[in-house]
Amino acid sequence: MILERDSLLQKRYRIIENLGQGGMGSIYRAVDENLGVEVAVKENLFTTEEYARQFRLEAVILANLRHPNLPRVSDHFVIAGEGQYLIMDYIEGEDLRQRMERVGLLPEDEVIQVGAAMCDALEYLHSRKPPVLHRDIKPGNVKVSPDGHIYLVDFGLAKIIQGNQATTTGARAMTPGYSPPEQYGTARTDARTDIYSLGATLYAALTGVIPEDGLARAMDNAELTPLRKRNPEVARRLAAAIEKAMEVDPGDRFQTADAFKLALLNAKSKTQQLTGTYTISPPPPDAERPADSPLKAAVLTHSIPLEEQAFVSPRKKQMQRTTRMIRTIGGGALAFLVTAFLFILFLAPQLLPASARSYFPFLPTIPEALSTSTNLPTETDVPLVQETPTLPESPTLEATAIAEVIVDATQTAASALTQTLAPTPIGADYLQIAYASTRTGVSQIYLTNLLTDEALPITNMPGGACQPSWAPDGSKLVFTSPCGIKKDNYSESSLFIIDADGSNLIPLSTASIPGGDFEPAWSPDGKYIAFTSLRDGYMQIYSYNLASSSITRLVETPLNKPARQASWSPDGKTIIFAYQRVDSYELWTMSAFGLDEKAFLQSGDLLSNNSPIFSPDGKYILFSQANTKDAKLPDLYFVKLSDPSAPLKVSLGVNSISDVHYSPDGNWLAYEAGGERGYHVYYSTPSGGNQARITQDVFSDDFDPAWRPILK
Repeated sequence: MILERDSLLQKRYRIIENLGQGGMGSIYRAVDENLGVEVAVKENLFTTEEYARQFRLEAVILANLRHPNLPRVSDHFVIAGEGQYLIMDYIEGEDLRQRMERVGLLPEDEVIQVGAAMCDALEYLHSRKPPVLHRDIKPGNVKVSPDGHIYLVDFGLAKIIQGNQATTTGARAMTPGYSPPEQYGTARTDARTDIYSLGATLYAALTGVIPEDGLARAMDNAELTPLRKRNPEVARRLAAAIEKAMEVDPGDRFQTADAFKLALLNAKSKTQQLTGTYTISPPPPDAERPADSPLKAAVLTHSIPLEEQAFVSPRKKQMQRTTRMIRTIGGGALAFLVTAFLFILFLAPQLLPASARSYFPFLPTIPEALSTSTNLPTETDVPLVQETPTLPESPTLEATAIAEVIVDATQTAASALTQTLAPTPIGADYLQIAYASTRTGVSQIYLTNLLTDEALPITNMPGGACQPSWAPDGSKLVFTSPCGIKKDNYSESSLFIIDADGSNLIPLSTASIPGGDFEPAWSPDGKYIAFTSLRDGYMQIYSYNLASSSITRLVETPLNKPARQASWSPDGKTIIFAYQRVDSYELWTMSAFGLDEKAFLQSGDLLSNNSPIFSPDGKYILFSQANTKDAKLPDLYFVKLSDPSAPLKVSLGVNSISDVHYSPDGNWLAYEAGGERGYHVYYSTPSGGNQARITQDVFSDDFDPAWRPILK
């Protein structure tokens, strides 16, 4: 829940404005009415008792931090059912992101001063007992005060290292481009994690571009562009120091913040003698800035930050190129058609069909128009009796047909252009994924936009919700509830339909049947929902008719031989599913009405195949395969529909892959990966390129991804 302006928090902190908002909470500017000073309020929306206990422990540690480059944490509290709050000094001025927007690329000397100040702050944090990691260093979290003093702000994600264990206030954040590879997975993070993020921040300040993502680099899907290739004016020693801080292997980076600081100061003779407090030129006074500058508007509306706008992913670049090409071709075609139509309208109206001429009363009649340019006979030339009338030798019929085509094409092109220029509906950019998450203690369904990283809750079911499946038009989805955590099956569950904005919740009639209904899959024509049910005591596949609310059993296997995980072909004619005919699951197919059941991919007792899906072109099947004789997690395989004899393994660089889902254009995959330590949602190209993790909370399970179709 967003705190309203002028509301009073904890009977003490008066909210002035919301400075920023994300999936984990918000940051507010407020006034401490007891002391009469401005403060920053950091909110974390995690309300379980375990989170609250851990938060209080770590907040006490943060409150004892004292360093000239760090804001002071002055208060902390938990409001039951609402969230956790840190109260910190509010630092006036601008952050590094805003400074980059104001002046462009930052001068080398300024960047060295900023880096040295941040290294001082990090060395202090890392040397505490226990050590403290910041874990979210980026331009937006480096603040420059009105006197030019430099601060490292936002401790809502700090990690306290105690012995061999690490605890975290709030949730774990990965900011693509600024986070090292080890921060994405289960690898241990340490002081070198912050050193990498600081290096990436200085790289962005000198180039205006976010560096290539650390995880993509670790998987050999990307290489770091040399800093001097983006900005040849940067000193070689400075570029080398920053690139060393950003090495993929932590062992190749600077091992301490002091070592990084020394390398920065030694990069130029002018900065070698700098010691003590590091400052840079202060931002201009507020009075000198436009009151409604784009910077302020971006903060107040929570738009994409500057550093994120500077980086354009390969996917987005391709989409932009496609959009420009379509607009160019469409605009050229429209201009040609309009020109042709105007030419005919004013210079050759006789070419227009009668149906079109009726809309233009100012045009002359056909006889008058044609008599000036054709050899049509006049009244005196027409015989009184004419047994076989003949058409005049003129281009009238052919030209009329051409004109009709031009008019129709013009109207069609104009209509298409109007649709192109209309506001793009949510979901039309292929960039939204729904998934289930236990971040609030019980699983609910969230919708994340991959460009903004904003996670919006869709459901608020008392017993939880999971397994979302989109309607083909992208306007609503069907899901399973109750569904408190990730499990293999859900007894006592039912199916519900809800609009994408979380409104208009509708329980299906399956709710009245005991046994448990789950694993819904919406048909491509939007008329049916296939699902798995325990209503007969073991898992079987049924179909729900949305028009009649009737339920049909699609497959009937021998007693206690489960059939489940139905997936539709793109044309809606075939369903592929997992069938436990032997000790492990095999893949079978049947028609949309439950006919023509046959084995597609048999696996024997050693291998178990499940979670099959069709590729958007219907030519391939992707599925997860696990070995039933060991504890290995499932891997992803694909096989041709026309030749299921030779499945091939797909390596995407994560531990286990299941619940794979294609993007509408077929160029991307979303999937869950994990195991006993938790599940997370990733997306990448089908070959594993440009992989990123879209869910950040290290303490929750995130699973069941479903890519939103394009709204129609």
